[in-house]
Amino acid sequence: MKYTIKMKNMDGNETIIKPRMFDRQYWRDIWNYRELFYFLAWRDIKVRYKQTVIGFAWAVIRPFLTMVVFSVIFGQFAKLPSEQGVPYPIMVYTALLPWQFFVGFLSTASNSLIENVSLVSKVYMPRIIIPASKAIVSFVDFILSFIILIGLMVFYRFVPSGRIVFIPLFLFLGFLLAYGLSLLFASLNVKYRDFMQIIPSFISLGLYISPVGFSSNIIPDKWLLLYSLNPMVGVINGFRWAILGGDVNIHISGLVLSIVLTIIIFITGLFYFRYTEKTFADYI
Repeated sequence: MKYTIKMKNMDGNETIIKPRMFDRQYWRDIWNYRELFYFLAWRDIKVRYKQTVIGFAWAVIRPFLTMVVFSVIFGQFAKLPSEQGVPYPIMVYTALLPWQFFVGFLSTASNSLIENVSLVSKVYMPRIIIPASKAIVSFVDFILSFIILIGLMVFYRFVPSGRIVFIPLFLFLGFLLAYGLSLLFASLNVKYRDFMQIIPSFISLGLYISPVGFSSNIIPDKWLLLYSLNPMVGVINGFRWAILGGDVNIHISGLVLSIVLTIIIFITGLFYFRYTEKTFADYI
């Protein structure tokens, strides 16, 4: 059943919301409310490291410690092979970069509507802006974490591949995947708070079924396509292919499958978010 909602803008004027997926005014409002997007992103950056002793250094310390643990467990104890001619810590860290971006964006964006009850229930705005703003913090962390990769390359005297220029493409693919999932989870979170408990478990499981601490080369060729049903496999392998170069190959069929699944997830999340957006104020 279609119905309208009356809400007040931030300037006090009344706005009538007609929830339609392809409402042009809604998409124009996203641009009109871009300053709110900037405000939310900047607020999140300040709050994230407020009253911390070492501030932004946490964005570097977390992936570094994870890299050390994985290198010891998988590289030293389990004796898993690295990519040919690539030091194990560098191989692990090239996977941690997109993984940390994905996890940081997904975990914060999925709870973003619950954390901004006043904006969702009392003020008209395209609510899709709220989870989108969380990407900025993850992108800042990604840039800071990249410093460690540069340091590792200097330490091991490793020269990156010229294919490194393709990193933004694989980062964008990871963004679409995280954003699509976050739109879906954020919508479900409003009505079913159980998802606040499910998401951390989902992320923890994803860490071990994704090729973060090991190379995809240990997966038999006949299972690679099935393994690529995890869309992050294509993103991570793409990062390694772009940064490590040399004999590091990329499984084209698996990458295509990851791209297709990512697009499906993003469109599904977008449609579900728009479909349920009109009920957010009732449940939140």
